[in-house]
Amino acid sequence: MPRHHRRDDIVLATKFTGPMGDAPNRRGASRRWIVTAVEESLGRLGVDHIDLYQIHHFDFETDLDETLSALTDLVTSGKVRAIGSSNFPASTIVESQWISERRGFARLRTEQPTYSILARGIEREVLPVCGEYGMGVLTWSPLSWGLLTGRYRRDQQTPVTAGRKAWGPRHMTDPHKFDAIEELVPLAESAGLPMTHLAMAFVVAHPQVTSAIIGPRTLDQLEDLLDAAETRLDDDVLDCIDRIAPPGTDIGVMDVGHRPPATENADLRRRPAADRSAA
Repeated sequence: MPRHHRRDDIVLATKFTGPMGDAPNRRGASRRWIVTAVEESLGRLGVDHIDLYQIHHFDFETDLDETLSALTDLVTSGKVRAIGSSNFPASTIVESQWISERRGFARLRTEQPTYSILARGIEREVLPVCGEYGMGVLTWSPLSWGLLTGRYRRDQQTPVTAGRKAWGPRHMTDPHKFDAIEELVPLAESAGLPMTHLAMAFVVAHPQVTSAIIGPRTLDQLEDLLDAAETRLDDDVLDCIDRIAPPGTDIGVMDVGHRPPATENADLRRRPAADRSAA
C-alpha cells in the first residue's frame, strides 16, 4: 500500500466495538472482531498502521483478557502503535492495568471520557486513576452536545437535530442542565467570553486532560473553537463554575456512556421470584 506523504505528520486514532452490520460477530471486543475490524479500518483509511486504537465501549460479553491479548498482538505486529479505552469506569481501567502487568500485555495508554462543565463525574475517580497510571485523557463533548454553545435556552425554541434527539433525548431536555446554563451564560458575558470559549477553556484547565475533542460542522465553528484554545480562565471564573456545577458531579442525565447491564435489565439486580417468596 503506498504511503501518504503526510502520514508521519499526524497521530491517527480510531475506535472499535460499535456494530458495523447486523451480524453478531461484527461488533464488540472479541479477538475475532478486533482482527477483522483493524484490517477493515486500515483499508478504509488507506494506511499501514493506526497510532491509537481504542475500545469504544466496554464489552460485557467478552473477557477483558481476550481483548487485551488481541490488541497486544496488533501492537507487536506493528499494525497498531498504542491502545486506549473510551467510556471506561475507573474500576475497569484499574483491572485492565493489572491484567496487562500480570500477563505481559500492552497497557491502555489513553482513556476517552465525556467531560464538560455539565458532566464532571470523571473528576472523582477516572481522572485520578488515569493520573496514577500515566494515561492520556482525550475528552469528548466539551460543549455537552451543543448545550454549552448558548444556543439552547429554556425559553427558546431552538430546533434539536435528529441525531441529538435519538442519542440524547433526556440530555437535551433535562431541566437541571438548563438551570445551570441560565447561570453560565451571564458568567461568560461578565468574563467577556463567548460560551464556547468558557466551556472549552474549562475542560483544558484540568491538569489531567490531554486534549478536548471537537466536532465542528462549519468553518466558522472550527475557527471559533480554535480561538478558544488560547483562552485561559482565572480562578474567580473557575470558582463561579464550581458553584454552578459542583466538582465531581454530573448535572442531570447523559443517555450515553458506561451503562452496566444491571442498570438496564431488572432481572440482573433481583433474585428470582421463587427465591424471594421462599425467604
